[in-house]
Amino acid sequence: MNEADAYRLIESVAVARLATVRADGSPHLVPIVFAIDGFRLITAIDGKPKRSGSQTRVENIRAEPRVSFLADHYDDDWSRLWWVRVDGRAAVIDQGPEFSRAIAALSSRYVQYQKVSLPGPVIIIDPVRVVGWTAR
Repeated sequence: MNEADAYRLIESVAVARLATVRADGSPHLVPIVFAIDGFRLITAIDGKPKRSGSQTRVENIRAEPRVSFLADHYDDDWSRLWWVRVDGRAAVIDQGPEFSRAIAALSSRYVQYQKVSLPGPVIIIDPVRVVGWTAR
């Protein structure tokens, strides 16, 4: 699968998963909403209530920027299955032009952000490796 095909598949789903590395080396996996800017992937901490005040994924990325992003599609018709994983390096952005551009991209993709605030920070993932599989 080439990168252009992989990103077309990624763009077709509304939710993906982001894996970060905890301080003890164990994985931390969360569902995320996201936007695409070129080949960069963007997500942010939004105003939905969190279980705790801690933003584990942000803390993890600040300490260890290697991440994996996984988008997939399941269907009872297994000929329609696919997945794409983007391994990359993430950065946490708290302000500035990149921050504003990322917030605009997320807000234009998800109508829910008209009612849920997006205070950030923003996470921007620069891809290092893109792999995927499709049953077709």
